Formats: sequence, C-alpha cells, structure tokens
Amino acid sequence: MGNNIFDTLIAVPLSLGAYKANVIETKEISLDRAFRDMCASNACGVYGKCWMCPPDVGDIEVLMQEVGQYDYALVYQTVTELEDSYDFEGMIEAKKKSYPLAQGLRKTFDDPKFARVLHLGAGGCGVCKVCAKRTNEPCRYPERAMPSLEAYGINVSALAKSAGMKYINGQDTVTYFGAVLFSLNGEMQ
Repeated sequence: MGNNIFDTLIAVPLSLGAYKANVIETKEISLDRAFRDMCASNACGVYGKCWMCPPDVGDIEVLMQEVGQYDYALVYQTVTELEDSYDFEGMIEAKKKSYPLAQGLRKTFDDPKFARVLHLGAGGCGVCKVCAKRTNEPCRYPERAMPSLEAYGINVSALAKSAGMKYINGQDTVTYFGAVLFSLNGEMQ
C-alpha cells in the first residue's frame, strides 16, 4: 500500500482547520487505564452525565482491547491562542471549535475502502448541547456521537509524540487532539 492514501487523509483535517495531522499505526498508541481513572475523578464535571463518557461509554478493558483491532490512526490537533493561562472561557470555546472538525472527518471515512472506523475526540461528545443522558433518554445521534481518547485509556501526551506533534504548543495556548482509528479493506493494503 502506498502513502498516497495517508497523504490524502492527512490533508483532510488540515483543510478543516487542524494545526497538524499525521497517520500512525495503532500499535504505537500507548494505553493505560489510569487515564480512564482520571475521568472518574470528574474534574471536567461530565462523569456519568454523557453517554460517550465514563462510565457509560463502556468497560475500559474492552475499549482498550478495541483500539488494537484497528490498524491505523489519523491523529490531528487544534491549537488556539488564549488571552492568558487562566482563560477558561477561551479553552471551552476552542474545544467547541474542534467539534465541527471532528464531525467533518466523518464524510471522508464514510467510504467502502475503510473496513472499520472509530472516531475519538477531545473529551466529551459535543454533538448535542445537552446530552440525552442528562434527561434520561437514549443517545439522540448514536451514529455521530464521539467518545474521548481518554475514555479509551489513550495516553494523549504519548499519542502526540508518536504522531510527531507537541502536546503543549506554547504559553497561552490550548491544544486539543482527536483521532480516527481505521482499518483498510484487504484490497487497499
């Protein structure tokens, strides 16, 4: 398989506003249930309040095993300047801006050349303003819902390094990561 398909895939998130993107093999992804345990500390305030977040997203051991069932990951990042390191509103707005990029990638991967696809985003799903979990309803858009990298036990700092990216991109910036895990149909490899 040539790199043409990877070059094409890397260009898509860049055209949608990503700062950087790269394709790596999933065997380069570092997994550790400790990242999922951090979710349980509820620092973000969403634990148990979103279908795509722990504990509802699924058992961590099963999800970490699922990562290994894909061959490649298209890793992408957004970098946004903030007023200062305490600009929490700016961080939230930057995160919201990463959602359309992640959803825009769905069109690219809705193609028969991909045998399997899993979209993972930057914490929290972001498809709905208020997750249906909070109103005790089933997920409204299961085909668009997006779990986080951390919910699958992915060490995002190590992921950045594997993809040749910086985890921190300077003072007064915030960086968010997403990844699309995928396998190609046999004839494409």
